[in-house]
Amino acid sequence: MQARTLGRTGRDVSVVGLGTWQLGADWGDVTHEDAIAVLDAAVDEGVTFFDTADVYGDGRSEQIIGEYLRSRPEIDVFVATKMGRRAEQDPVHFTMDNFRTWTDRSRGNLGVETLDLVQLHCPPTAVFSDDRVFDDLDTLVDEKVMAAYGVSVETVDEALTAIARPNVASVQIILNAFRLKPLDEVLPAAREAGVGIIARVPLASGLLSGRYTEQTTFADDDHRTYNRSGEAFDVGETFSGVDFTTGVQAAREFGQLVPQDVRPAEAAIAWILAQDGVTAAIPGARNVEQARGNAAAAAVALPDGFDAGVRDVYDRLLRGDVHPRW
Repeated sequence: MQARTLGRTGRDVSVVGLGTWQLGADWGDVTHEDAIAVLDAAVDEGVTFFDTADVYGDGRSEQIIGEYLRSRPEIDVFVATKMGRRAEQDPVHFTMDNFRTWTDRSRGNLGVETLDLVQLHCPPTAVFSDDRVFDDLDTLVDEKVMAAYGVSVETVDEALTAIARPNVASVQIILNAFRLKPLDEVLPAAREAGVGIIARVPLASGLLSGRYTEQTTFADDDHRTYNRSGEAFDVGETFSGVDFTTGVQAAREFGQLVPQDVRPAEAAIAWILAQDGVTAAIPGARNVEQARGNAAAAAVALPDGFDAGVRDVYDRLLRGDVHPRW
């Protein structure tokens, strides 16, 4: 598995990481045994980067990762977590007292003294312009509560504001074949500043796997059901903000671009990794097969014209609805 340096952390991570939102059982039920098997499969395929958050399963995802890494002391995995979603989304809650409470909880869940990377978890836009917030984060780095900090953002403008901060190590942003706007300004700015880019929702909540039809349904406790219109959090986190029916159509056209010996999900991840400035993509996996398939994307070479095809599908079917919003 190829590795790239994750921005200002100075640490190398595998280009395909593992997003662990699913392991918190927020995408339907995932048993403890299945969660451990997913982590094992990812590591065995060369993954050295786990992304989690303190709210995934109310800490369950962090706890499982901590348990797993204690059981495999011989491996070196970089764990990025997030904080900020345990309180009402108001800038007044982004205080040092809360930062200490949240990071102490994550350190306990993961069983570590120093967190590798803590990302502000898509906070209110005003937080990105608050000098005090970033001074507090610098203090926590100095105190070795965390080794580095980054941000997870919803919009391009938030990403650009964060990249301009001198100590922001990484920016996590939705980037996939159905969400191209970050290519225009965010990736060039990050390259210039030496900030890592973590591409999340790389499969558009599974649309780009090519497995869904207009009749596909999801469990009631799956965000692809309960957040379909943004009822629980930003609608862009579910299917990348694409209308489901339109997304199924776009996924069919995307699938027609994919070589016969490559799975659509692998091609979707490989396309992200080919974008100049991307450090890693963090697809999730609910089972061993998905974890192995995601990791295999690191070795996929896409044919000439693939990128142009992706942009054509986006321009015709998605740009008008998606591009102006995020």
